[in-house]
Amino acid sequence: MNQLLKNDLTDKMNKAIAVLEKELSGLRTGRASANLLDPVVVEVYGSKMPISQVGTVSTPDAKTISVQVWDKGMVKTVEKAIADANLGLNPSSDGQLIRMSLPILSEERRKELVKIAHKYGENTKVALRNIRRDGMEHLKKLEKDGNISKDDHHNIGEEIQKLTNDFTDKVDGHIKTKEQEILKV
Repeated sequence: MNQLLKNDLTDKMNKAIAVLEKELSGLRTGRASANLLDPVVVEVYGSKMPISQVGTVSTPDAKTISVQVWDKGMVKTVEKAIADANLGLNPSSDGQLIRMSLPILSEERRKELVKIAHKYGENTKVALRNIRRDGMEHLKKLEKDGNISKDDHHNIGEEIQKLTNDFTDKVDGHIKTKEQEILKV
């Protein structure tokens, strides 16, 4: 039972870390990344779709992102969705190909992005603490029902805390790495 609970908590914490990684990949550093367009949603045929489902997103060089739109009639719609996404990108189309050059980040914008990265990290830490809390409540219930002893409760509780600390350290590592990427000129 102890191992089952730990595996469950580890899975949930890994998912929280995966969400953080996805959020951080969408933050702009000095280099172009196809992930920058992940938050862009395009209104296509009466439904909303991520940009990756209406065209091929690529980075031909370090300062350019391009989207090869599959349906020629959707080029203007995709262009508008990118502009409306507030990413600081100015799309320009050439047939079915939309290109965006990344403007150089100012020092102020870099600091803003670092703050956003820290906010993502803090949200992930809150999620980890909530997962830990759920695990501890489950332990209390098991002890109350007589399924585990008080000593087991204490020992498993310490393991859960150690697990939480390990994942919190992972979050800090991800944030530190992203901060260095953002501040690198």
